[in-house]
Amino acid sequence: MRQVALGFRAHSGWTAFVAIALEEGHPQVLLRERPHLVKTFNYEFRQPYHTAKKRSSAEARDFVSRVRAEARSLAWQAISSAQSSFQHQGYELKRCGLLLPSGKPLPDLPQILASHALIHTADGELFREALLHAGERCGLETFTAKESELFERASHTLQLKADELGRRLVALGTLVGSPWAQDEKLAALVAWLSLACPPHAPQIYGSAKSR
Repeated sequence: MRQVALGFRAHSGWTAFVAIALEEGHPQVLLRERPHLVKTFNYEFRQPYHTAKKRSSAEARDFVSRVRAEARSLAWQAISSAQSSFQHQGYELKRCGLLLPSGKPLPDLPQILASHALIHTADGELFREALLHAGERCGLETFTAKESELFERASHTLQLKADELGRRLVALGTLVGSPWAQDEKLAALVAWLSLACPPHAPQIYGSAKSR
């Protein structure tokens, strides 16, 4: 079976999602979506740590846990649906790639809620962690790359200069149409990179310590 990888660039409450396969070494887009990772797409649920800050300690922990569980479930639904579709098309979904920020691991929940900067970081990390959790639940190898290092790393691995990488990503978009913004380009690139240098074992992602 031909192999395919998913690439994600996550945001608060949703993610850009691009599936890439290699045909004679060249990337091809098989799927491009923007699934929601919360059932109610409003500020309260898309920014769970901002919401938690307004609640008591026990309520805050419970709310974040509920949003995390919901995000994991919706991420799993999106990935498993794609996995099933690819199987019917003769593809095997083996890997998922996720873009990471350059920050440090997060502290415990009380320390997060005491810092506005950490609250912003934790909101994003909750949804990134949900995607990786869902990918592992689907039996995928997980591949992560810091967004700030993505082009340098891809250029080295794929033996392409950064400007050539950029042109190829733009060309992929002309074939699939809009939306093909920076989110989709970077999600496609991390999926492509994950196929070029698959990990030997699933990587462990340090999520917020708020469970």
